[in-house]
Formats: sequence, C-alpha cells, structure tokens
Amino acid sequence: MADEAKAKGNAAFSSGDFNTAVKHFTEAINLSPTNHVLYSNRSAAYASLHQYDAALSDAKKTVDLKPDWSKGYSRLGAAHLGLHQYEDAVSAYKKGLEIDPNNEALKSGLADAQSAATASASPARAAPPPNLFGDAFQGPEMWAKLTADPTTRVFLQQPDFVKAMQEIQRNPSKLNEHLQDQRVMQALGVLLNVKFKAGGGDDMEIPEADSPPAPSQPAKQESKKPDPVPEPEPEPMEITEEKQKKEKKEKALKEKETGNAAYKKKDFETAIQHYTKAMEIDDEDISYITNRAAVYLEMGKYEDCIKDCEKAVERGRELRADYKMIAKALTRKGTALLKMAKCSKDYEPAIETFQKALTEHRNPDTLKKLNDAEKAKKELEQQEYFDPKIADEEREKGNECFKQQKYPEAVKHYTESLRRNPKDPKAYSNRAACYTKLGALPEGLKDAEKCIELDPTFSKGYTRKGAVQFFMKEYDKALETYQEGLKHDPNNQELLDGVRRCVEQINRASRGDFSPEELKERQAKAMQDPEIQNILSDPVMRQVLVDFQENPKAAQEHTKNPMVMNKIQKLVTAGIVQLR
Repeated sequence: MADEAKAKGNAAFSSGDFNTAVKHFTEAINLSPTNHVLYSNRSAAYASLHQYDAALSDAKKTVDLKPDWSKGYSRLGAAHLGLHQYEDAVSAYKKGLEIDPNNEALKSGLADAQSAATASASPARAAPPPNLFGDAFQGPEMWAKLTADPTTRVFLQQPDFVKAMQEIQRNPSKLNEHLQDQRVMQALGVLLNVKFKAGGGDDMEIPEADSPPAPSQPAKQESKKPDPVPEPEPEPMEITEEKQKKEKKEKALKEKETGNAAYKKKDFETAIQHYTKAMEIDDEDISYITNRAAVYLEMGKYEDCIKDCEKAVERGRELRADYKMIAKALTRKGTALLKMAKCSKDYEPAIETFQKALTEHRNPDTLKKLNDAEKAKKELEQQEYFDPKIADEEREKGNECFKQQKYPEAVKHYTESLRRNPKDPKAYSNRAACYTKLGALPEGLKDAEKCIELDPTFSKGYTRKGAVQFFMKEYDKALETYQEGLKHDPNNQELLDGVRRCVEQINRASRGDFSPEELKERQAKAMQDPEIQNILSDPVMRQVLVDFQENPKAAQEHTKNPMVMNKIQKLVTAGIVQLR
C-alpha cells in the first residue's frame, strides 16, 4: 500500500501537480514511517511549492533515517537555499559530496549556494538590466514545467540536455551557445509559453491572446536586496536509484558468471576473486557467498568454507532469502564439517548442521549426507568399542548363565559380547539358543541366520535355525535347513536327529494324523505363510488340486513332476491338503 501511494505521488509530481504529490507522499509515510525515500520525495514536492520550511523538515528527517545517502543532503541543501540560509546550504551540499564526490546535482547545488552566499555578502548595488529570458530559467519552476510538458519530459533523461540547462540556469547568457540545439529551443518555448516554428530563429507565435511578448515586459525596479538566487531544482524521483540498483546487479552477475567459468576450469584463485568482487558490488544476493564457499571446500580450506556458509546464513536471514538458499549454505557447511571429522573423529557438529539444513528444506542430497555422517559416527563408535578379549569373556559369562537356566541374564552377556565383537558367529548362535528357550522365536531365527551368514560352515547355526523353525511348526523349512547343514557336516548327530523329527511330523501330516484342534491351528498358521499363499494363488496349482480330487488319471501325471510334488508336499505338511 505504501508503494502504491508512492507511485501515485511520483506520477502527480511528474505532471506538475505538487499539492497532490504531497498528499500521496504523506499517505505513504503514514503507512511506512521509516522509509527515507518517501520523506525525500515529499521534500522535493514542498520545495516545488516554495514551502521551504516543510521541505527542510522532511530533508532533515531523510538525513536522520539514512545519513549515508547523498540525495538526502541534496534535499537539505535545496531547502536551506530556498530559505536563503546560504551557509547551511553550502554545508549540506559539501556533506553530500563527501559521500558521493561525482554527484552532478550536488555539485550544481553547491555552486548555486556559494554564488548566493557571495552575492548576499556583497554591498547593495543596483539591479542588473533585465534579461529577456533569464527569469524563465530561475528556481524549481523551470524543472517542474519541463517535467510536466510531454515534449520536454523525455529530454530530462538525456545527461547532455540536463547539463546544458543547468549551465543556462546558472548563467542565462550561456543561452546563446545553445541556440542551435532544438531541444533547448523547445524547452525555451515551454518556459516562455511560446511556440517556436520548426526552423527556429526569431519567428515566434503567441498561442494565447493574453500572453504579452517578452520584450514588452516592464523593467524591474532597483532593490537593495541581492540578486535573485536560483532555487534548486527538484531532482528526478527514485527512478535513478532503481536503475543504479539494476546496473549493480547486472555487474555482479557478470562477475559471478566469470567466477563460475574459472571454477569449472579448476582455476580456484581466479574464481574466488570474481565471487568476492560480486559480493562487494551486490550484498543482497547470498549465492555469491555460497559459491565462494564451494571453492574453499574444493580447495580443502574447510574453515574458510564454514565461515562463508555462516555468513551466508546470517545475511540470508536478514534479507529473508529463499529457505532453499539457507538450506544450501547449511548443507555446504555440514559437508566441510564432515570432511574435518575424518581427522577430528567428531561427527556430531556435521550431523547437527545437516539436521538444521533439513528443517529449512528436505533435500534428498542433504538427507543422504546426514545418513552418511550418522553411519560414520556409528562405525567409529563400534571401532572404539571393539575388544575381542572382552567379547570372549562376556560370551563365557553368558554360557554360565545358560547352564543355570538364567536365560535373560545370558542374553545380556551375549549382547555385550556382540557389541565388543559383532563378527563372532558363536555369540549369535548362543543368543539364538537363549531366545528359543525364552520363546522369542523370531529373534532366535534372526540370530541363527546371522550366524550362518558370518560362517556358512558352522553347523551350530543350522541346528539353531532348524530348531526355531521346528518349534514354529514349519517342518518342511526346518528339514531344508537341517539338510543344508549336513552338506557341511554330514555326520553331525544334531542335524541328523533334526531331519528325523521333521520327517516324522511330515509323515504324520501326510496321514492326516492330527486332532481337529491341531489341524485348525496348523491351517491358520500356514495361511499366513507367503510361500503357501503363493502356491494357493497359482492358477496351475489350483488346477492340479482339482485334478487330484476329480481326475485320477491327470493326477497321476502330476506326480511325475518334481516341482509340483514339492509344492503338494508343502501343502500337506501345512495341513492344507491331505493325501489318502
């Protein structure tokens, strides 16, 4: 809303309606009371209305809010000059030039103020002869008229025209040097309310009957007051500031692009120079900082990378930058910390930084780096905790507890043994036996499978796994486990006994030698087995089962297929099918 009111004020000012401009700028100030540009613009509007006291008040407020902004001192000098406070005007213009030494508006204002100060200090003298066109160039009215007229408004964007008009304003006799410039003649016509013909020269047309020709103007009477002091022109609105800002961004982006090209060529020092220059030109884009941090990361200068990332985060929060950019800076910092952790063995700072990055933006790359850091930390902890000697001691303690049937205590000792030496198959085998005794069959099965994974030739792993499967009444699976173990240890009595028990149960299932309660229990359990579900959902097997019931001749052919009979046997063992 403040920007909208400001835009209306700028439009009114450009059309010469200064009272309306003041109204809109006041409305904008009420909405945004700390915006120095609004006070500056209203000061210019007040000056155009010759309300210099109000213009001075707004100019002072502008300088208070933004003491490092040269235009504020230009407004201050103009207001002092309008109030004939020449020394104060000179001081204001000089302060502005200390900030921006090349500012033409400040230079022009200083020259006017110094000239007026000199004139006011000189003894009173007769007024000079009247100048035919001199009064037309005096005060801010000249610039207001040129801005309001559409034919001359465009000329104000041309530096050479503005410079020529400033020279004529300071010294009207300079007009003779610019008579060949059609733009100056057009401006003169607007200021005198006359219209020059295309050829220029002395042939003028008076558009209004009540506008007397310039030569008939009465001569001014002598006065003891000093010569009229040229009043400062209102400077253009903040269009120039926006243009300068845009040019700065374009210049900074060119530096960034050059830095990117150098980075791709691995010319890191050159890349850093260009990114640094881009940062100096435009401090409202944190991508220049994160890019330089990437170069430091590539060079192995991790501390410099971290400093740049922290600077990017801090500046980004001040600017309310895109959360993805903040996350990018934090991820880059975390990467540098992760690199340093390989020497320091401290992964926690990197983990915390990645977690912060993920709160800003859940990026898959950041998540992967967090997982890598956590995995590295865990591996380091395991390495530091690794001690085979203590592992053996804990396993022996577990064995003693097992003999005393203190199975929970035995599990604790076996678990500590595995923490000290996670590659010991014996500890997994022993803990599987404990879990089986405690009825924790899924945990026992998992430990037995880990035991076999670590040492496929260790027969105890197969006896543990087969026992768990047997207790789970998965006799066909238990039989396969025992048979697999016998491949590595053919004479192992535990494995042979396991095979015998499984065959007995499978034969019993084949005969249907189960009570109704046992059969119902087995069928319910079997229906939860994914393998049984796959067999029953297979269209071929469904047809086979139908043939066994209705087509004995076809069923006889099915018995010749080993794969089919193997599946039939699994269904029989599970109690789903009974063969008679």
